[in-house]
Formats: sequence, structure tokens, C-alpha cells
Amino acid sequence: MKTELLDAVESKNLKSKTPHFEIGDTVDVHCKIREGNKERVQVFSGIVIARKGRGVNEMFTVRRIVNNEGVERIFPIHSPNVIDIRPVRSGKAKRAKLYYLRKRSGKGVRLSHRHSEHTVSK
Repeated sequence: MKTELLDAVESKNLKSKTPHFEIGDTVDVHCKIREGNKERVQVFSGIVIARKGRGVNEMFTVRRIVNNEGVERIFPIHSPNVIDIRPVRSGKAKRAKLYYLRKRSGKGVRLSHRHSEHTVSK
């Protein structure tokens, strides 16, 4: 009963279309950045290492390597600041959370390719 009421209230704030992506996929997240009185769109691309929550509280963690340093960001899927999520490449993962990638570097971070459904041609 309680979750039915919460779902009814939260459904107003949910995005109508969210792209399908899974753990291990490489995604481009277009997010709105506000600097002073200006707004711009910044792309954060990396591997999805975790998804958690449900409904409005659903979030995913994206990890990428910048200057030999790992950078992770957590994005709420239904946030108005997340403009677009574009799957670039699908990776095969045997676990629900890929936290073990934090300890690896170089070629050890690579995941094998799952299939070419999500692949975007340039």
C-alpha cells in the first residue's frame, strides 16, 4: 500500500523515455553544468559500474580514467540536469557491481564486447 502511494506521487517526476543500458556498458552522459549565470552541457563518458535504487531514486555510477587517475560520478537517472544518456558500447559483465575495476589499470579495465545492438556508428 505504501509503495503504491509513493509510486503514484513519484510518477509525475519520472522521465518518460530512458534509454536501455546495463552494467558494463560504455555510455555518454550529457549533463547540464551551471557556472555563474551561464549554463552549458558537458559530456561524461565512461563505463557503468553500478546501478541502484528504483523510481525517482534510481542512480547509476560511471567510471572513467583521466590522466591515469580514476574518476567516478553518480548520476540520478530522472534528474532534470541529466539531459541525455547515450549507450556507446555494450560490455559483458558477470556481476551486478563492477567495483573490482577500481583496482585494475590498463588493459585489465577492458570488458569483452557483448553484442553490437547499442553500438553507435560514426
